[in-house]
Amino acid sequence: MPEIVLQGVTKRFGSVIAVDNLTARIRDREFFVVVGPTACGKTTLLRLLAGLIRPDQGQIYFDGVLMNDVPPQARGVRMVFQGQDYALYPHLEVYHPRRWSNLSFPLKLRRERPEGIQARVERVVRRLGIPASWFARRPHELSEGQKQRVALGRATVLTPKVFLLDEPLAHLDPPSRAQARAELRRLHAELGATTVYVTHDLAEAFLLGDRVAVMREGRFVQVGTPKEIRDHPADAFVAEFVRAYEEGLRQAFGP
Repeated sequence: MPEIVLQGVTKRFGSVIAVDNLTARIRDREFFVVVGPTACGKTTLLRLLAGLIRPDQGQIYFDGVLMNDVPPQARGVRMVFQGQDYALYPHLEVYHPRRWSNLSFPLKLRRERPEGIQARVERVVRRLGIPASWFARRPHELSEGQKQRVALGRATVLTPKVFLLDEPLAHLDPPSRAQARAELRRLHAELGATTVYVTHDLAEAFLLGDRVAVMREGRFVQVGTPKEIRDHPADAFVAEFVRAYEEGLRQAFGP
């Protein structure tokens, strides 16, 4: 799975600089978490990696291959979007063996044979614990946790080289979030995909990330392991992030 390298990547929207001269290296098969406040550039970074938008300046490489002009469908990237519907197709069932459905959609686009589609979907539903009782439902008939699981299934029915997740747990209740975090770590171990995960929650970043990048105003303020960021914050902004996280732990569990 690819190592991702960003060299001086900048993306502007009018007068707003969403990603500002960003240089970083994301290791092969790493679970890399980007954490930061709203509007700091996290989602824009994912969209750049996915090829949904192009950088105004700088280069993006996957294993040394320049990706700037490579279309999304040729990158081997799968993305789970932020939002309550997880970008599921509202008019499609979870899965149907003959019709277009949410889980089979990427395979149908590739004109896979029916037996190949069935085999891939069966593997995904086993991996994620998606029961057959959900198959005939449409997204509005699913709970938040169920929609999240189907979105992960659709994103991984074709094994990704790079897996991008934009706050996919934001709308889950605390018990469901804890379960989903464990599933994501297990899924990452099984897929081996280089994973970039975006969140505003430092606790989630520390629980999931091999390394964590703290982002502010389009730049990475600090990149390190959870322990490195906790023990040695790079500046006052990171230190305040850590302080708020530790205060939340104290309130939840006591001193």
